[in-house]
Amino acid sequence: MRFLIQRVTQSQVYVNKKRISDISQGLLIFIGISQDDTDSDITYLVEKTLNLRLFPSSKTPFEYSAIETSAELLLVSQFTLYANTRKGRRPSFVNAASSENAKELYLKTVGLFEKSGLRVATGMFGAKMQVQLKNDGPVTLLLDSLDRTRSRRS
Repeated sequence: MRFLIQRVTQSQVYVNKKRISDISQGLLIFIGISQDDTDSDITYLVEKTLNLRLFPSSKTPFEYSAIETSAELLLVSQFTLYANTRKGRRPSFVNAASSENAKELYLKTVGLFEKSGLRVATGMFGAKMQVQLKNDGPVTLLLDSLDRTRSRRS
């Protein structure tokens, strides 16, 4: 499972030119789900995201977490985070979860974020969406649930 996280001052999602959700100060989180992801991947990434120090204090640019700042969260499914571009000119999505499995895991992810008590907004799973954002920093991070099992490099 992969989360592409952007710290934003605001973000909105549109479907068919109609705004379906928005947030102010917080995190826009694009969620990519692979065919091998499980509930443990969800738990790891949600807890990591909620507790990462991504928000500034007057002394340092990365002092406070989403929990500590009552950040708003906008969650958007994005299967293209599992694009394989090694061969040819057209991306392959063979590593992405099937739509049915991805939707189930996406909804579990949304539910776990909602348990944090933070305001959670979402895109529309499977829809063609337009996402607008004002990146704050800019701060953009990629989290991958496989990182918890990879060895550290010095």
